[in-house]
Order: sequence, then structure tokens, then C-alpha cells
Amino acid sequence: MDDLFSHNSHFDPEQRIVKLRLELERHNELYYRQATPEISDAEYDKLFRELETLEKNHPQFEDANSPTRRVGGSPLESFTQVRHLVPMLSIDDVFELKDAPVPEAELITFYQRLQKNLGRENIAVTIEPKIDGVAVTLVYRNGNLDYAATRGDGSAGDDITNNVRTIRSIPTRLASESPPPLLEVRGEVFMPNEAFAAMNAERDEAGLPSFANPRNASAGALKQLDPRIVAQRPLAFLAHGLGAYDGPPLDTEHQFHQLLDRLRIPRNKPLIDAENLTELLAAVAKINIERHALGYGTDGAVVKVLDRNERERLGFTSRAPRWAAAYKFLPEQQETVLTAVTVQVGRTGVLTPVAELEPVLVSGSTVSRATLHNQDEITKKDIRIGSTVLIEKAGEIIPAVVKVIRHAPGSSAFSLHDHVGGKCPSCGGPISQEEGFVAWRCTNFQCPAQAVTRITHFASRKALDIASLGESVAEALVAQRLCRGPLDLFDLTLEQLGPLNLGSEEEPRRFGEKNASKLLEALQAARGKPLSRWIYAMGIRQIGEGAAKELSRLHRDLRELAHSPILEELRRDKSASAKKKNALLIPHAITGDVATVAAESILAFFESAAGKNVLSQFADHHLDPQSDNYRPIPGDVDFAALPLSGKTFVITGTLTLPRDEFKSLIEAKGGKVSGSISASTHYLLSGEGGGSKRDKAIELGVPVINEDQLREMLG
Repeated sequence: MDDLFSHNSHFDPEQRIVKLRLELERHNELYYRQATPEISDAEYDKLFRELETLEKNHPQFEDANSPTRRVGGSPLESFTQVRHLVPMLSIDDVFELKDAPVPEAELITFYQRLQKNLGRENIAVTIEPKIDGVAVTLVYRNGNLDYAATRGDGSAGDDITNNVRTIRSIPTRLASESPPPLLEVRGEVFMPNEAFAAMNAERDEAGLPSFANPRNASAGALKQLDPRIVAQRPLAFLAHGLGAYDGPPLDTEHQFHQLLDRLRIPRNKPLIDAENLTELLAAVAKINIERHALGYGTDGAVVKVLDRNERERLGFTSRAPRWAAAYKFLPEQQETVLTAVTVQVGRTGVLTPVAELEPVLVSGSTVSRATLHNQDEITKKDIRIGSTVLIEKAGEIIPAVVKVIRHAPGSSAFSLHDHVGGKCPSCGGPISQEEGFVAWRCTNFQCPAQAVTRITHFASRKALDIASLGESVAEALVAQRLCRGPLDLFDLTLEQLGPLNLGSEEEPRRFGEKNASKLLEALQAARGKPLSRWIYAMGIRQIGEGAAKELSRLHRDLRELAHSPILEELRRDKSASAKKKNALLIPHAITGDVATVAAESILAFFESAAGKNVLSQFADHHLDPQSDNYRPIPGDVDFAALPLSGKTFVITGTLTLPRDEFKSLIEAKGGKVSGSISASTHYLLSGEGGGSKRDKAIELGVPVINEDQLREMLG
């Protein structure tokens, strides 16, 4: 019905846009806040793309709170300040006391102060978990999100509206036909524990520094000036407080929480009542036990007087309300001994050191292992085998070493490289550490620990383009021990592939003979793919698609590449003139020494036992990929004389040839092609359109040229 509606002769774009926005907001509510989705991701994406197209074609109906803004808008130059309608005060902390006769003494003193000031023994209070997040205020006017801001100094904070709009659990329109004219909701932006763990795992795999805890990751995200980056972070929000308000009276904390539920604003739970001190202490103890199952970081319990009239009587100090306190639990940390370090190899070849520990109880479970992330982390904390260390669960989920308490006698600094003997513990292949990355990585194309990732890359469209071989098939091949690496694909038979189970034992899903035949045909076709595709398919570090083409231009076949005198010269000669020559030989190598690094990477691989084994397997499978663009460079060529030597180009818009062809033309004449405009860009080659890149080039004063002008420059 919706598809027909969009083509109706009486089609009203504004009406359709409004309908799509409401429908998408409803599905966001079902998916992110109720966990009961009604449609598939593909169906959601179809509605989303239709709205995106309509908004682009009808900008007069722009709405800052549209669901399409969830993916982030243009980057900001800086944050602006917004003054809070009501001061955004913090809450005074009271602490659990370690080894004290009464650990809750400070909390008891707080309650006794309430008793004294209100003149009676039993004071009704509420108790809720203290979320370890970043304080944020949301201001809604007539049901629409007006702006969002950080706490700042309590009087004014940063306007982070664009970033907050990307957090899908925050409604940009309230679910009510008669919302309050003004509602300011205070709460916490945080990162759920499992999402934090998954994000850190991805960063470890990418060789990037991991975040210490979810709160730091959340705070760092909200400080980003580019909302598109924020949209990629798994942030969530829970409300817990009221700021400015214009609406029906809210006499108690319960009425405020009922309003949040009615407007479908996610709120902090559980909210426990206590009528006296005994019940208060029991509620706090209950939260301390049960908070580990909440799915997000907590570090205490917040106690508030239930009745708002009594809150007014109690009033405020200069920095905090007298009617609330945050009871901070003791950190869930334990001492233990680090007995050994093992090294795991991830799906992308990253070597991750793991601390083996004497078992210890932390946050409700026994911990015997903890990630050490990378060598930089080990060096910074001076972690040694035999040391006594302090352990906690980062984000209540990932065991981590906080610090070293004391070293064992005679212990020495730990080196991951020396510990594994400079070789991958999974396959014995070479390992390397790229400049600018903290991780060591196995570079062996046939490393079994990386089999799924390597096979998937090997079969990708820009590599050997092997039909019917996606990640799920690669996972099944590896799990069922049919492949330990990409070259094992050439041993597969129809009898093995047809019954391949892509599902589980409980719910099997056969690959089937038809798909199996397609895969085998694609493998046969891959044998004839040019050398450049094979070089790229091998996934050697520092060698991208463009560099693979250049290497293919300089070598006839794989064996010549493996024993390349050209690359050997690049590896040996580190003079300034050689660096310039290197950048032209392998123009996709970014700048400076990277061509030399690429040469070292390739030669080190083929000189290793793993690399020699790969060459042997190529021979066993009768694989002999040949260059289709071989064009040796004469020994006396004047590289500096090439017409585009030292020039950097960016390509945009619709051109008469594919961009890759223009890229090859530019590089063949000594130029380089980058993906983004910067002050160091020399030219923007622009076809029809050009969009933001053209605008950026004009802003930076970068010359914009067309195809004819480029051809003149190419000669």
C-alpha cells in the first residue's frame, strides 16, 4: 500500500514525509526501548531510504528531529554554550567505608539529618542505581526535542543536540497527543556493558587503543564535533531527574516516573521505596547485589526524598540538593597474582596478550584471565609475570588489570615480540607492528587463526570475486575443518560443498549443489585472474588495491614478486632520493617511508617459512597468476620529470570513465590519489555534481579541474 501511495497521482510529499517519520519513530520505539520489533532490518531500511529521498527532494519540509538525523549531520566547528533553565546541580556523595565497624555510617548520617530537618523519625525515600555515565539534560517543548546539553559548570553546558539525536533510545518526539508545553529531563548517557565489550574487541582487532571504561568512552563520544562518529558509538540514555517543567503537578518521584513511562522516555530502574532507615539500608544492599545484572555500569545508589513538598522545605546548598545523596559502593577490585601471559591471535591477525591469574572473585564471578590489550598497555603499567596486580571488571563485564601492586623478586619487563619469538603463535608466520598502531599483527596469508577473515577477503569482489563465498560460508568451511586458509579452497569438491551446513545442528541449513557448483566455477575462473587481484587477495599488510596494481606493473608473476630485486633495492636504500623514487614506484603507499615499509612487508612474508609454504601451495595447486599490466621502469627514468610528480588529486562527481581508470592514469604519471580533500591537496578532478568535496575544495582554495584539463596535464 505504501509503495502504491508514493506513485499516486494525488501524492502529497509532505503527508508522506510525516507518515514515514511517525512510522519510523514507532519502529525505533519498538526496537530500541521495548525490544519487540515488528519488521525486519531490510524493511526498516527501505522506509528510511524513502524518507531520506523525499527529504532531499523537498527540503522545505526539513525537520531537525527527523529519524534521518539519527545517523549524524555535518561536523561542527565547536560547541556553543547553553544556559540551563534550572541549575543542573550535582548530588553529594556519601561513601561506603572499607573495614569500618559500620560501612554505611555516612549514609546513616545523611538519613539522620533528614529526620532532624523534617522533625520526624520515618522519612519516605526512593532508592535507584547510580548510573556510571555522563550527565545530560534534554529539553522538550510541546513534545519535540528542542536541545540537549551537558552539565558544564551547573549554570551552562555544551549544546550537544546533534550528537544526542544520534542516540536511538532518546525520543525526539514524545509519545503523547498532549505533552507538557515544557519538560526538561535530566539523565545519563552511557554505554551498555556488552556493547562496550564488543566495541573494545573491535578496536583491539583493528590495532587501536581500547577504552578504559564505558564512562570514558561515552564522554569521549559526546565531545566529538562530528555527529557521524557519535552515531557509530553504542550509546544509550536513562532519565532520572526533572529540571524545568510546565505541566500538571508532580507531587512525588513516582508521579514523575509515571510521566516518563507515559511519554516513553527510558528511565532508571528499579525505583525502590523505603519508609524508614532499616528499609533504606536493605534497599541499598539489594541494589549492590543486583546491579551487576543491569547491563550497564553502576557505582552506587541514589537516595531521594519521595515527596516534592518536603524537598522544597529541605532546599539546596550552593552546589547540591539537601534532599538527595549518592551512596558510593566500594570499587569491585581484588588483588591476585599474574602467573603467566598467553598470546591469542584474533580474526584479523592481531596478537592480544592475556594475563593468566590466580583465580579471584570479582563482581560476583571468578576471574582467572584478563586482557592486557597490547604491548603499550603492558609497558605503561609495567606489568610483569609474577607481579601482584589489582583486578576489576571494566564496565562490569571485562576483567582488566588496573595496576601493579608489587613486583615479584627478580621479575623483568615483558616484551610481547620476544615472548613469541617474533613469530605468530598460531602459525609461526612473521609478525609486524605498523607505524601509528599499537598492535602486533600476524602477516601470514594462511594463518589458521585468521582463516575466516582471510577467506572472506580472498573471495571479495575487488579480490578474486568468488561467487557464493560470503562470511557465513567461510565460517562453516573453517568450523567443519574443510579449510585452514584461502588456498585450501582449491581442494574443495562438490561432494564436500553440497551438504555443507551453514546453520546449527538444531536448525541445519544446507549450502546446496547449485551454490556449490557456482563456487567451484568461480574458483576455476579465479585461476585466470590477473596478478594484481591475487596480490590484493593475499591481504598482505601495507598493500592495498592500488599498490597491488603497481606491484603487478613491476613484476611478471608471483614468483618474481617474491624474489623482487626492485623491492630488495627499496628495502636496502633509505636515502632521500630513494624515498622519492619509492613513492613513485608504489604511489598508493601513502607518503615518505611507506613504500620501503611495503617492500619490507612483502619480502619478509615470502622469506618466512609461512611465505615459502604459500609459494609451495601455489605450485601444488598449479596456480601461476600473471601480470596483465607489466610495464618495467627503465633504469634511467627521471622520476621527477613525470608530469604529475609530487601532485595529490582527489576525484569526485560523475565522469566519462570509471574513477579507478582516472586513478590509474594519474598514478602512471607520478601523481597520487587521495580519498578526501585537505589543504595539501593540489587538484580536485570533478565531474558532474561534486557535492561536498567540491564545496570543501573551493573553501580551501584547491583548484577544481575537469577531464579536459587533466588530459592536458597528462600530456
